[in-house]
Amino acid sequence: MRLDKYLASVTDYSRSEVKKLIKSGRVLAAGEVVTDPRYVVEAMTPVALDGALLRHATPRYFMLNKPLGYVSATKDRQHLTVLELLDEDNPEQLHIAGRLDIDTTGLLLLTDDGQWSHRVTAPNKACAKTYLVETVEPIPESAIAKFSEGVFLHNEKRRTLPAKLEIVDVQTARLTITEGKFHQVKRMFHAIENEVETLHRESIGAIVLDPSLGEGEYRALTEQEIGSI
Repeated sequence: MRLDKYLASVTDYSRSEVKKLIKSGRVLAAGEVVTDPRYVVEAMTPVALDGALLRHATPRYFMLNKPLGYVSATKDRQHLTVLELLDEDNPEQLHIAGRLDIDTTGLLLLTDDGQWSHRVTAPNKACAKTYLVETVEPIPESAIAKFSEGVFLHNEKRRTLPAKLEIVDVQTARLTITEGKFHQVKRMFHAIENEVETLHRESIGAIVLDPSLGEGEYRALTEQEIGSI
């Protein structure tokens, strides 16, 4: 990555501002002063600005325990966004791999690796997502077979793909889907004449929400978790 682009990605300076910083001799790369913005920074090259070492130019991957009331967006004029929960440089450069509604809680993945994010969200990748669902009405045993066969959602011409439903309690179930249709879980239960009371995402693929994370807390993904996608 070019030095000016790298600095803009790990600091709050703009590209034009970092070019001035570089040309003024305030940037060290691999222990040497670099004044050329076109200097190529390798993934593990140590870079310092005014003597302070900056993070490596490698992609970032995080899991967040999303609380109620936050929207899965980079900016929103009316609501708090999940990026406001992160204490990271340039959080706006992170994007959300699999959004959650404002009234849905649980596992949210954030990254600045576009290809990795695509593997999470692309329909042809069929990345499984598991939700804990509480409903208004009791959940009938017949719902297991219906969801396995697929149901017709309102204004949809095709059934949903086969989904796995595990009834935990009278009005609680665990649902695993491989699609990401708009409000899909809520619409699936509506299709069997029930409504979702609370919705909490527990896992995406092999990545399970860390039980040690409180609401609004996050951590970096492990190498094993990153590689599982």
